[in-house]
Amino acid sequence: MTDTTIAGGPVERDPELPGLLLRTERDALVPLLRATAPEGFAIRTRACPDWTVREVLAHCSAVLTRVVERRYEKDVFSPAANQRDIAERADWTDQQVVDELERGMTEAGSKIARAGGILDGIALGEWVHAGDVREALGEPGAYAGAGLPLALTLLARITREKGQVPLHADLDDRDEPLRFGEPDGQRPPARYIGDAPTLVRLYSGRPTDGAGFELAGVEAGELNIYA
Repeated sequence: MTDTTIAGGPVERDPELPGLLLRTERDALVPLLRATAPEGFAIRTRACPDWTVREVLAHCSAVLTRVVERRYEKDVFSPAANQRDIAERADWTDQQVVDELERGMTEAGSKIARAGGILDGIALGEWVHAGDVREALGEPGAYAGAGLPLALTLLARITREKGQVPLHADLDDRDEPLRFGEPDGQRPPARYIGDAPTLVRLYSGRPTDGAGFELAGVEAGELNIYA
């Protein structure tokens, strides 16, 4: 069940979806990184301006390694822990970081599947960070590609479970609106009209300058699942 519909009611958890999203993104991102010159890894990202491409990748690979090895110390995903993980890889070559990332994207899915849903958001976060990297490297369709439908399905369930504002999204390439958030019977659903990558940017707190979209019934900041 890797293409769960999100046009209607509650989104059922597909335990295999996070792993499929990671492997799909692996197949797109890793070849790009293998062909990237050293100066590309030193570019700062817009979404995480304190981090370079290399540092975003080091963060991503470290998180996946923790999942694969089941190492969850206290505050394991805190800002301080993230910086420690990056510092621990400071002496690695760029390609060693990519090696670890590739292994993690290959092996973490089975561990996430068995965790009952608590780790599913990691796969979405890894996919969003891959978009951050593609954007920094000047690649078109930074938050699009083959993983986008999987990411939208996962995003719909995560926003529902977080009890976020209900939203009907009329996407440019879909006939029926997609539903996000959790209806509470008190607030009418907000509406989004635009493309799917821009909706992903809104939900992940990424810059949307220059994007054409309409948003009614909710402020953009209310959608950010990472706020």
